[in-house]
Amino acid sequence: MKKIFGIFIFFSILFLFVNHAEASDSFRTDYNVKYAVNQNAMTHVSMDVTLTNLTEQYYASLYKITVGFTDIKNVVASDVDGRIVPKITQENTGEGIELSFNDHPVGLNNKLFFSLSFDTAQIAQNLSSVWEINIPGISAQNNFSTFNVTVSYPTFLGKPTFIKPEVSTASSQIGYLYLTKEQLGSSGISLGFGDVQDYKFNLTYHLENSNLFPIKTELALPPSTNYQDIILSGLNPKPLNVIMDKDGNWLAQYYLRPSQKLNVNAVGQVKVHFSPKTQTISSEEIKAYLTPKSYWESQNPNIRNTASNLKTPRDIYDFVVKTLNYDFQRVVDSKPRLGAAQALENPNSAVCLEFTDLFVALARASGIPAREVDGFAYAQNSKERPLSLIKDVLHAWPEYYDFGKKTWVMVDPTWGKTANTDYFSVLDFDHIAFVLKGYNSDYPIPAGGYKFQTNQDVKDVNIEIVNNFDKQNQTTEATTAFPANSFSGFPIYGTVRIANKGNSISTPSQLIVESDLLNPKEQILNLDAIPPFGSVDIPISFNRTPFLTNETAQIKIANGSQASNYTIKISPFLINKWILIGGLAIVSTIIIIFVLIYTTWRLFVLKQ
Repeated sequence: MKKIFGIFIFFSILFLFVNHAEASDSFRTDYNVKYAVNQNAMTHVSMDVTLTNLTEQYYASLYKITVGFTDIKNVVASDVDGRIVPKITQENTGEGIELSFNDHPVGLNNKLFFSLSFDTAQIAQNLSSVWEINIPGISAQNNFSTFNVTVSYPTFLGKPTFIKPEVSTASSQIGYLYLTKEQLGSSGISLGFGDVQDYKFNLTYHLENSNLFPIKTELALPPSTNYQDIILSGLNPKPLNVIMDKDGNWLAQYYLRPSQKLNVNAVGQVKVHFSPKTQTISSEEIKAYLTPKSYWESQNPNIRNTASNLKTPRDIYDFVVKTLNYDFQRVVDSKPRLGAAQALENPNSAVCLEFTDLFVALARASGIPAREVDGFAYAQNSKERPLSLIKDVLHAWPEYYDFGKKTWVMVDPTWGKTANTDYFSVLDFDHIAFVLKGYNSDYPIPAGGYKFQTNQDVKDVNIEIVNNFDKQNQTTEATTAFPANSFSGFPIYGTVRIANKGNSISTPSQLIVESDLLNPKEQILNLDAIPPFGSVDIPISFNRTPFLTNETAQIKIANGSQASNYTIKISPFLINKWILIGGLAIVSTIIIIFVLIYTTWRLFVLKQ
């Protein structure tokens, strides 16, 4: 008696599952899959499948596939006896394709050949300067005898910037990639093309002073980091100043009157680099990035005990990905942040903050400087790449300091878990930092978190991909405040204000102050980088001059290619013209008063 046997194959965006265990026992399965990415980023997926019967009593009559893609088109299927009309259904995880075979070969070693193809726009993404191609992986590799994948893509893309995970034996031919089931693994393969990705942003911040007295407050603007360059082309209204904190955040300062509400709009661009620039940190910074903080309880016994077995950042990343489970319901319920210690005790209810907190705490407990990054992550699939900060559905991820590379390295254990792919060895072009948190675990607040109680649902973060990046302008302007006149025998004090009038952060520079008469003759002062719309006041002082100095001092102030000259008239106290004028005025006043008194007295005497 022959038994009808249905093979059910479940195919999602990044995984290919065989659900029916009996299929692998009764049939040998050989797959040749081709992903042909076209110039318009549409991908034609074709599957040639051979099912070899390993029994006498079974045969395959049905093939069902559920794709996580929601946009499949042009579905075509056939076996050796002709075309098969596919049945398309809507499933919870995507669209389903069901095939009823025309051919039913029975008997040991008989083979059933069939093919299936469809088009989808969810394999490749043309993101202007960058292309991304994500090839599905295989969940149960043992269910497949062979599973070979060929990927072709337009040659104009050139050599991939990254392939993750790394495929050591992949073809080096541009436009072509050949993969086995072992290379695909369960996570699949991601390819990235390009060096940078450009975005434009439009951010709104809502500030409010609910006090009965005026306050000075601040908001965090997207900063330039070792991964990204920021152009800030507009900030309205203009702030009192924009300063940079110890983590490198740009903080715009505003003055608010009692009960005042203020909406601030920031517009600009961000260029995201694939490879981070070198960035050295001081011993003081290393100490700060190893210190326990709220949510990063690196001295917690459970955290310390766990960290004792994790020696490298990779060990910590793998542990966090393996241990924590993403809880999509927590985003909906807006549950509070747990912190590292609670996340370790309750691993089944984590969002991106818990993944980040646990990584940072374990890294610090292991002696590895680490901090948190909050910002925007470009994601087209919320299941694979969830964005789970409540305000404007932003994202959080950690970074650690690599002493060998001398730079901060960003990783994303959250997406490593949800997308089941490697977000440690290489990241992507999709992460935009809004704030860096190292000295403080809950401040500053990223864009999207500044809202009035009455507008919690208003979208304040708008990010779009652009084709070009505006020219960076690093213009600075120096203004001075020195006295025009000074007394000899006294020190001379003044101030130089350096203001960034450009649209990008200024390069660290030197302020050179020279004088022909005053000492020190030359002063060289190092200036830190200044964010756009920001300024810094530099105090300048000269030693006291000889008591009888009566000369005009020349001062030259140079900052980069800009130089200005100033003069100060220095004169002794007794011969200073203003002192002389003042003295004469006082003497004259005394004489006049004396004459008036004397005249009044004389008149009084005469009347007697």
